Amino acid sequence: MKSGLIITSSLALLAALAACNKQPEAPNPTTAPASSKSTVDPVAIVHGASTGTITAVDPAKGTITLDHKEIPTLQWSAMKMGFSANPEILQGFKAGDHVSFEVD
Repeated sequence: MKSGLIITSSLALLAALAACNKQPEAPNPTTAPASSKSTVDPVAIVHGASTGTITAVDPAKGTITLDHKEIPTLQWSAMKMGFSANPEILQGFKAGDHVSFEVD
């Protein structure tokens, strides 16, 4: 495992959700009475961390595919998925490298 490797906020939650083809659900104002407004921000940023193996990397396109372990704070099971990242962060990595990473 490369020591000190942490791919941080470059792996934006938006890119991760797009890679999973998930979209946040918008509240339906016609079904919720005005008095039931929530004080919780539905688009709050959640931080997660895990480890995995790089299966593909393309610094020119700014993409990396990881076969990662579970990320409990995001309620994600172990899976293989692609992420967008700053191309400079991806330099020097190759398929087969074991990495630790963080995602927001």
